[in-house]
Amino acid sequence: MTDDDSTLAKKDNANTLLVSPQDFVCKKPFSFELGGEIPEFKIRYETYGTLNADKSNAILICHALTGDHHVAGKHRPEDKRPGWWDHFIGEGKAVDTRKYFVICSNCLGGCSGSTGPKSVNPATGDPYGIDFPVLTMRDMVRAQKALIDFLGIEKLHAVIGGSMGGMQTLLWAIEYPDAVKNIVAMACTARQNTQAIAFNAVARAAIVQDPNWLGGYYGELEGTGPRTGLAVARMMAHITYLSDFSLTMKTRRDPRIDLPGGRIATSEFLRKITFPIESYLHHQGDKFLDRFDANSYLYITQATDRFNLSEHKSLDQVFADVKARALVIGFSTDWLYPPWQNREIVLALQRAGKNARYAEIEAVSGHDSFLLDSQRLYELTAQFLAGR
Repeated sequence: MTDDDSTLAKKDNANTLLVSPQDFVCKKPFSFELGGEIPEFKIRYETYGTLNADKSNAILICHALTGDHHVAGKHRPEDKRPGWWDHFIGEGKAVDTRKYFVICSNCLGGCSGSTGPKSVNPATGDPYGIDFPVLTMRDMVRAQKALIDFLGIEKLHAVIGGSMGGMQTLLWAIEYPDAVKNIVAMACTARQNTQAIAFNAVARAAIVQDPNWLGGYYGELEGTGPRTGLAVARMMAHITYLSDFSLTMKTRRDPRIDLPGGRIATSEFLRKITFPIESYLHHQGDKFLDRFDANSYLYITQATDRFNLSEHKSLDQVFADVKARALVIGFSTDWLYPPWQNREIVLALQRAGKNARYAEIEAVSGHDSFLLDSQRLYELTAQFLAGR
């Protein structure tokens, strides 16, 4: 942990929540589910609100695939954007920090402060690169559990997450039934579907076939690595996060790009950005490059693709020991993890005799709807956390 082990969250004169990242370093060796070991690991996290005397009001937020620990507030007053779920977490919001102590950590294998392929391997003094052990979702959750144990919290009031974060909430309920009271899983699935695996496979191919990937050992120098491949991977993934309607609305504001008049060389024509959606996706790919590591993208997408709760047992059997109340929320236009995959989780929990509820929200923004401003989502979450 950093020198100050308080919540490190405060407000500036403009009533903006200011927060500082903290680091938990586990000095014990960490063994990975599929083999391999690292001598120690670090988890970067942020906290919001105040932990009560009996430590019963803690809520863990699990981020999506390319998210991080900065879930709410700002690091500096001049920051242009707050955390990625700032409209959802804070005083008077769905996850009310006047009531709850909120924790969000960058997952193991990530590239925003937690140990991952970008981190230095103590044995060599160089970044792990692809010498980092193969990662699974259970590995990520076990590292989170180590952080929660370090904070002295025996039972979380809730674990909340969407997409990949939703997968982790399910694993918390399964792996640590006595350590979590409630889970809220949004826009997720009990097993990665073939279509999602296919999109991830093409994205990974774009990265590893970039000549600047250098077999995974491209180092940490600024501007190095498979930037073209990573941008293409992000462009492809971004399509799956939205709906046709939301993509159309986002590109309506782009300047009109017309087909060229007269004769034009074929090579120039094929390279030309012709449609607004092309410009939009290139922008999404370019802005991703300075905040994410290509090897982390490979590791984390493979971890999501391996996620399959019913690989060896039926879902009913997998959920047999779950004790947490569960709320699973699907979104009508999500075609990455469509509503039926979210309902499947609840039906299996109910067949196993668990206290589980399903809610479906009409939304126009596809998979990313759980990240957007939604009064219905706020109400469902706040009421469920309050026990109603």
